[in-house]
This record gives sequence, structure tokens and C-alpha cells, in this order.
Amino acid sequence: MKRRLVCSLLWAAGLAACGTPPPATAPELFFDDFSQPEVAALARDGWTVRHQAGHPGIAGARWGDDAIALVDDPQQPGNRLLRLSARTDGTPAGTLQAQLCHARKYLEGTYAARVRFSNAPVQGPDGDVVVQTFYSVSPLRFDFDPDYSELDWEYLPNGGWGDSRSRLYGVTWQTVRIEPWSAHNQPYERFGELGGWHVLVMQAGGGRTRFYLDGELLAEHGGRNYPVVPMSINFNLWFSPGGLLPEGTTRVYEQEVDWVFHAHNRVLSPAEVQAAVQALRQAGTARTDSVPPASPPLAATCNF
Repeated sequence: MKRRLVCSLLWAAGLAACGTPPPATAPELFFDDFSQPEVAALARDGWTVRHQAGHPGIAGARWGDDAIALVDDPQQPGNRLLRLSARTDGTPAGTLQAQLCHARKYLEGTYAARVRFSNAPVQGPDGDVVVQTFYSVSPLRFDFDPDYSELDWEYLPNGGWGDSRSRLYGVTWQTVRIEPWSAHNQPYERFGELGGWHVLVMQAGGGRTRFYLDGELLAEHGGRNYPVVPMSINFNLWFSPGGLLPEGTTRVYEQEVDWVFHAHNRVLSPAEVQAAVQALRQAGTARTDSVPPASPPLAATCNF
């Protein structure tokens, strides 16, 4: 069964595999291992670096290209990583936040990424309420938009939002109002520090969403919180309003991503995701995208 799955995924990526023709219903997939030589190349592969001001994070903070980098992996020669960097000196003008998003065309299926969370800044004193993420989302057109959709991993190493404990969220959203804040969602919280590399998987299928951390099922959600419209795939790194240390020394936080994967309209187990990613890499596939655009096509956007 796993061999058939890997073969069909390779066929979907346009690669000859397993010595037999591709099936008529080869799955559509998106994969990127961030081996591009420079950030400018990300745009050619459908990625958008956020520049727009606004939610989430610090009002008046800046977003931009200098918050995104592609770097060599110090632990695996020849491998490359996506690095998001956020910095702050405690003031809006001195705050830079990072976000990268891919085309708004993803809904049901399997989302996965290998992500390195960090527990402390790489520069400056620790303690800012910082949020490190991997998620899919649609724009919020107005307060309590019934078509709003979001599946969300959020890591808060320094706590926040009324609780000082480190924790990881897995959240399925129905809708939200930003100001004053009122959210309708189904969250899961795992408490404790989770710095280091993790494989994050989100499934959406049959009216249920599931969140897996390193192969372990943490949560299953459903009902009104199930996504209903196409979403973009995102990574961002931002500071929570009201959670900054006092103005002063600059603090720099980092989050890194090894690869991201989506199987369109297909629910895969974490083991199947890992097998597919390994097969793609062994076949020399740095990136592929056979997921069709939304119908009608939807503009890519990195703002909330």
C-alpha cells in the first residue's frame, strides 16, 4: 500500500516511477524543499513575501523581504532551509515581522511541514511574547465572516494571552472578529517547551480536521469549525501586542522550515507523508505543484 502511494505521488510530480504508467487519478500535490538559491526565486515558485501592514502582531510594525532568508543547513550538507526572522526593540517602528504565503487554492487534503521552533532569541534578552506558525487561511472580509477558514499551528515559547506557560496550539477556526477580539474556534494546547525540529501535519477531510505532532495525533476537530473556502499556505513569525519587553536592546527570533507538502483532496497519515517526501527528495524533486488553482482563481494574499 505504501509503495503504491509513493509511486502515485511521484507520478503526480511528473516523474517516472515504479516501472508502470501513472494511474488516471494520480493525486495532485504541492511540495517545496526551499533549495532555491535566493529569496527572489521564491516568487517564481508561487510564494509571496508579506509587505502589507496590519494584523497580526504589533500595530505599526514592518513586514518585508529582509525578514525572509534561504540558508544552508548546518546539520545536513547540501540541504537548504527557509529562515524567518523577527526583531524588535520594544517599539512599533523598531519591530520587523516575517510572513511567507503560497497561492490561495488549498482546502481539503493533507498539510505538512518540517519546522524548527526556537525557545529563545538568537540575539538580545529573552521574554517577548513571540508566535511561530505554520497554517492555512482565507482572508477575513468582515467581522464574523461565515466563509472564513483557518487551520493553524502556533508555538508560543514565552507564553502569552494571559498564560505565561510555553505551549503549542493546534486550532481549527470557524470565524472571528478582530476588534474587540471574539473568536469561534476549536483549540488544542500542548504545554511545555518544544524548541527544535518537528514534523507538523494537519488533515482536513470528511468534515474532520486532525493535528499530528511528530506522528502523534494530538487533536481531532469538526462541526462548525471545518474549513469551507480555499486557503493559502503560510508561515509567519510575529510578536503579540502587549507582550513586548520594555523598549531597549534589540531582540531577534528565528524560525526555520526544511520542507512543506500538501496532498490535494487526500488524507495521508504522517508515515505516508514522510515516505512521500523522502521519495520526492530521492528522485531529485526540489519542488512540484500539480494542485489546480481555485475555480474561479483567487488572488494570493499574505494579509489577514
